[in-house]
Amino acid sequence: MRKSLLALLLLAAGGLAQAEVQLKEGHPDRYTVVRGDTLWDISGKFLRQPWKWPEIWHANPQVENPHLIYPGDQLSLVYVDGQPRLMLNRGESRGTVKLTPNVRSTPMAEAIPTIPLEAINSFLIANRIMDTPEEFLAAPYIVAGNAERVISGAGDRIYARGLFDPENKVYGIFRQGKTYTDPDTNELLGINADDIGGGEVVADEGDIATLELNRSTQEVRLGDRLFPTEERAINSTFMPSAPEADVDGLIIDVPRGVTQIGQFDVVTLNRGKRDGLSEGNVLAVFKTGETVRDRITGESVKIPDERAGLLMVFRTYEKLSYGLVLNASRSLALKDQVRNP
Repeated sequence: MRKSLLALLLLAAGGLAQAEVQLKEGHPDRYTVVRGDTLWDISGKFLRQPWKWPEIWHANPQVENPHLIYPGDQLSLVYVDGQPRLMLNRGESRGTVKLTPNVRSTPMAEAIPTIPLEAINSFLIANRIMDTPEEFLAAPYIVAGNAERVISGAGDRIYARGLFDPENKVYGIFRQGKTYTDPDTNELLGINADDIGGGEVVADEGDIATLELNRSTQEVRLGDRLFPTEERAINSTFMPSAPEADVDGLIIDVPRGVTQIGQFDVVTLNRGKRDGLSEGNVLAVFKTGETVRDRITGESVKIPDERAGLLMVFRTYEKLSYGLVLNASRSLALKDQVRNP
């Protein structure tokens, strides 16, 4: 957990006003980090609003790298100038973490992630959103499989046509998925590109490239599109925070296809970077109140919206975002609202 770049700035500023931090009733005075913890879990042991942990984090200057915590580290709740602070006492475990789309290196101890990465790994590595259909259709496409096959899989050779970057030999293979439109305005928000597999260019002649398929998640078909692989590090150090701007959006999709949304499900939101969202932002989820008939007056009356959970945004696009449901007091559903916590 990247705890302290922001925290140190807050402390150094000194005079900055801080929002009131509410400690959780029955909170511990000390806590020893164990394997399997997440920053969200730990923060929830001390705070009623876990995303406000930077406001009570106090880095120990004797710790060489306060940005990460590990199993065996001990957190102590103390008061500095009358304000609650969390102090870190480094345990015996030491280590650094390097996270990439394919390799995780943990020489001595694995740092504690902010949220359970296994719930979002596939979205961090492979999933893509295209802003327009034209962007998707402009990409190179598969024209043939080896031995005139119409479907291919890992280990096969395929042939693709289009404009290829001579400096890039590795491509992901995608198929056009859902088209997202805003439920309120009907604005096109983006197109989901479903990950199909990946391959490497081994030869090219004119606008035809020969690729070896080294990965496939399903059958690779003629017409599937190719995009250069993105070197996107898997970021486990999301900084939990409230959005800086007012956000009022909706859950518009559940990429994994479930109908009842619960803890650690991934959802798609109709708000993105242009709306002020950034990775790590925490949003409250509200169940939309039903409209009922008042049997006394005969009028239609809308029941108030009810807060039903929290989610954290972990990937943002221009008009869309992915969020991970951190907790839910009841089943969530499409068209539920998301707002500032």
